[in-house]
Amino acid sequence: MTDWLITNAELVNEGRRFHADLRIRNGRIEHIGPSLTSRGDERVFDAAGRWLLPGMIDDQVHFREPGLTHKADIESESRACVAGGITSFMEMPNTRPPATNREALEAKYARAAQVSRANYGFYLGATNDNLADIRALDPKSAPGIKVFMGASTGNMLVDDPATLDAIFRDTPVPIITHCEDTPMILANEEAAKARWGEDIPIEQHPLIRSREACIKSTRLAMSLARKHGTRLHVLHISTADECALFEPGPVAGKRITAETCVHFLHFCEADYARLGSLIKCNPAIKTAADRDAITRALAEGRIDVLATDHAPHLATEKSNKYPRSPSGLPLVQYALQCALERVFDGALTLERVVEAVTHAPATLFNVKERGYLREGYRADLVLVDPQKPHFVGAAEVLSKCSWTPFEGHTFRSTIAATFVNGQLAWQEGRLDDQVRGMRLEFAR
Repeated sequence: MTDWLITNAELVNEGRRFHADLRIRNGRIEHIGPSLTSRGDERVFDAAGRWLLPGMIDDQVHFREPGLTHKADIESESRACVAGGITSFMEMPNTRPPATNREALEAKYARAAQVSRANYGFYLGATNDNLADIRALDPKSAPGIKVFMGASTGNMLVDDPATLDAIFRDTPVPIITHCEDTPMILANEEAAKARWGEDIPIEQHPLIRSREACIKSTRLAMSLARKHGTRLHVLHISTADECALFEPGPVAGKRITAETCVHFLHFCEADYARLGSLIKCNPAIKTAADRDAITRALAEGRIDVLATDHAPHLATEKSNKYPRSPSGLPLVQYALQCALERVFDGALTLERVVEAVTHAPATLFNVKERGYLREGYRADLVLVDPQKPHFVGAAEVLSKCSWTPFEGHTFRSTIAATFVNGQLAWQEGRLDDQVRGMRLEFAR
């Protein structure tokens, strides 16, 4: 373990921007202050005035391991995380087999301990028949329970009303939901097939996975949470209509919170003509008006968290005709830079982005000693160069799928360095493959 003194940085933390130095000792932030002096037994890292942020905590990723590792795995995707300034991730249960019991959950943790470059947590998945596993879950062992209230991928749809009610009543941890109404989606899909057969235009995707399907399912989840006082987090808000359902204000103290994803801030329906199924995802990317409303809702704290829903597929799979092209985008390597584009546009403040990508998920999931630049906390850090543009080329993609919807785009910032538990995991385009992350702890 190397100790560090990071000098000449502009720290961004808890609503403040200030110039200071930061000392790392034994993997933790030991001291933050002006003009710190090197003790001689540590390496000095000159930040050269660049932004020093707490590392991003991505609370919504699909890394495909076990069972779907031809698309991605924990090792490959955690490498992409570190390159993008993501120091911790929380991964979804819809793998093969799904993580719907303690044994499957712990198998994922064991694998991540061997190969993950970033810190890791794994959700337990809900099904129509694993209520006993949910009730028995140790609250310290997982960030939450994932409930698919719309069938996105796999067979984990929870559509039995009595089971849903019991899950919301008995869960020992926060519930996170994918909210789309499956009967509405299936009816829209059948109507599209009747008109176009297998040649459904990709532009129909936001009409098939419609805003009405999102709104209906989100309202149901919120009603169940209010009925039982459940801690509910609604994932990947994609419509202006849903934004209006949530209250603005800080995440602390809220019982119902909302999240959106970086692609909903960046793309809109006009991009289907250029990118086609590469930006097919569930829920669907919708209109420019929705994109702008989501950005405003994030700015005012109506939406609390900004994440990725990173969900890689092979390019050959994505190139299939609409009905057979899987939904999902690889996003972790460029997520933070994508979010920072809205700072350069003036739509979001830098402080608000840091709150949404790091502070809020740390608070929401009770992540122990991470998510803030605080003395005594784990030294999960990202150094951003706001003066150095970054052109995205295909050859640099670290996700196993080897493509990105951002290919050919120039971001206005660069991820200069990433520290994971005080270890310099990424610097100026170079990854240290000796670095390993740690299991996230939940202070409950």
